[in-house]
Amino acid sequence: MSNATTARYSRRGLLAAGGALGLGALVTACGSEDSKDSGSDAKGAAKSGPWSFKDDRGKTVKLDKVPTNIVAFTGVAAALHDYGIDVKGVFGPTRTKDGKADVQAGDMDVSKLTVFGNRFDQFNVEQYAAFQPEVLITTTFDAAGSLWYVPETSKDKIAKLAPSVAISAFDRQMPKPLQRMAELAESLGADLKAAKVVEAKKRFEAASERLRKAAKSRPEIKVLAGSASDAIFYVSGSDFSIDLEYFKALGVNLVEPPAKAKEANDGWFENLSWENVDKYPADVIMMDDRASTIQPADITEATWKKLPAVKAGQVISRSPEPILSYDKCTPLVENLAKAIESAKKVA
Repeated sequence: MSNATTARYSRRGLLAAGGALGLGALVTACGSEDSKDSGSDAKGAAKSGPWSFKDDRGKTVKLDKVPTNIVAFTGVAAALHDYGIDVKGVFGPTRTKDGKADVQAGDMDVSKLTVFGNRFDQFNVEQYAAFQPEVLITTTFDAAGSLWYVPETSKDKIAKLAPSVAISAFDRQMPKPLQRMAELAESLGADLKAAKVVEAKKRFEAASERLRKAAKSRPEIKVLAGSASDAIFYVSGSDFSIDLEYFKALGVNLVEPPAKAKEANDGWFENLSWENVDKYPADVIMMDDRASTIQPADITEATWKKLPAVKAGQVISRSPEPILSYDKCTPLVENLAKAIESAKKVA
């Protein structure tokens, strides 16, 4: 697969599948070449002394000391925050129009963050340089290892200012990126044996088992993953998305648009007009919770309101870009399990 193809894969697939339009380009990150096997080279690193971490591109970043002046994509910063690692500089959806915390900001106090760009293709390079970052951390949503939310127009300047680390959220099930984020947090000084962390992982595992049992006991319940924009309703397939791949592996009966219907969008999703929003029967609908999309309560289309799942109140939220901590992913699994357990067969 060429770099051009994979870049298009990520841009048009992940974010557009969530209903956000007018995207910029992604960037393949810089870093020292290493083997393709991923893993941390510095688990449980002390607060002082050398630091290194091999990311999911197979690249290793090495620094003289554990970085503290970290800049990260907002969702990554939120995940590290759950492990006790404070990130002061962020880029990506951080504040809503009214100044409140974006859903991707998690539990962080956004009023204390330096935000280099609050939306896609926005990144203040001069402000970033003045911040003197030691490392930039984000996710990647394609096989090429492109850095999520780093603009194509300024990628080279950004790359020269600090090394980068990428955790892959592409074509794997949720437990893997959760594990990798935990390893990254540990390398930065987090205590994975802390009671809060241990309990969060146990709750995630329990939620996963609950979902497995719910899916097994209610195989007739059909679940659709959707996202809303002004003109288009997006139906996501389970390929490539870490949450949907995991839910499918646990036995959830997901709506799967045929491959041909997803061809125009690189296999991620199918575009439907609002007139055809009832194309796929569904008993439960999971709707994209990102601020770039229209939320269920604000959808005015008559065809939406007539959907059996909508009329039955069987619509729940979904996070296509989940905050990769056990604490934040557990509710996503629990909510789906509960929805399946209690759903009426309406499709």
